[in-house]
Amino acid sequence: MSVSRRVFVKSGGLALVSLGLDPLFLARAAFASYHPLPPLAASDRPILVCLFQRGAVDGLNMVVPHGESLYYRERPRIAVPASEVVDLDGHFGLHPRLAALKPLWDNKSLGVIHAVGSPDSTRSHFDAQDYMESGTPGAKSTTDGWLNRYCQHDREHDDTPFRAVAFGPQLPRILAGSAPSLAIDDLQAFGLRAPQEAARDRLTRAFEELYAGSATGLLSSSSQEAFEAVQLLQQANPAQYRPDHDADYPRGRLGRSLQQIAQLIKANLGLQLAFADVTGWDTHVNQGASEGQLAARLAELGQGLAAFAQDLGERLRDVVVLTMSEFGRTIRENGNIGTDHGHATAMLVMGGPVNGGRVLGRWPGLDPASRFEGRDLAVTTDFRDLFGEVLARHLGATDLSAVFPGFTPDPTRFPGAIRG
Repeated sequence: MSVSRRVFVKSGGLALVSLGLDPLFLARAAFASYHPLPPLAASDRPILVCLFQRGAVDGLNMVVPHGESLYYRERPRIAVPASEVVDLDGHFGLHPRLAALKPLWDNKSLGVIHAVGSPDSTRSHFDAQDYMESGTPGAKSTTDGWLNRYCQHDREHDDTPFRAVAFGPQLPRILAGSAPSLAIDDLQAFGLRAPQEAARDRLTRAFEELYAGSATGLLSSSSQEAFEAVQLLQQANPAQYRPDHDADYPRGRLGRSLQQIAQLIKANLGLQLAFADVTGWDTHVNQGASEGQLAARLAELGQGLAAFAQDLGERLRDVVVLTMSEFGRTIRENGNIGTDHGHATAMLVMGGPVNGGRVLGRWPGLDPASRFEGRDLAVTTDFRDLFGEVLARHLGATDLSAVFPGFTPDPTRFPGAIRG
């Protein structure tokens, strides 16, 4: 059975769509329905959760340099007032709609890397996102993503179909490649439990739907991964999940994705890498300051991350959450009370292993003489050095040059996001 074969699985009825199905494929489906896998044992394996802020988040309004007067001169209408900034260290502060994250900063489980980004100067969303997910800035020919390459070269945790999971309708660029991975659009749909006879009926309907080309809810890179995933999810019964410690996730796709990631972590199914998109950051018009378009997106992000940490409780000790965005926004606001495509941005790291309570990276300042191309915040931390540090110091990766071809992240350049 070729691992390149695309297999789609729709929860309750195992609705499968594949290219070139054969009798062996169908036999595996039938066998899987009546022979559930044994559950995985609880594990303290390290987990990385990546959130991609697609659209280029304004890092200067997310993590505000309120101690720098140029920030207010360049943004007379959209600067966050100093009196409303959630101060972090006297110079930087969180946007007020990220106030839910301040306790995590105070207990050292939240850190900020500022002036981080790509060495490539493109201002194209498509190209910059592709470069950040492939891990090869400037090279369009790369066929796989850096998270998938990590899985290819580190096989220690490949004993589960849930090693690498994206939450959405398709596999993202960052998980594309030869290592098995899953994309799950709705975890709740997999929580069905039924007698064996009902399971047979569902399987029959699944094969009928198979030839009808029905819609799908789980995408896997191999049939074996798909069947094991369905069995394990049905045993975990995610439809019955209730967040712990009174955690309250925000409504919307981000809150749902973070809750489902927490579910998989606590179900002990072997999750090591999780990925979710957070869209809506392209704020060219009416961006707003402490209120408005950007503020609404940041509120959802802050509430989601805070709920995730609260829900996990002690399990957060093994988890690192990393935010990323393809580039930042211009230092100066534009004529439409927004910001245009820039260069460097800010990224957040959260979790038990994080060297938190600090704004990391070298701050270049907002002075025109230090700006990139005279207009943008300069990149002083290559995103591959940040991502490489998380892989090496958190996940234990030993060959970063294989994960980032043509570039070797250097520990002397690591921003210090993960405790040694």
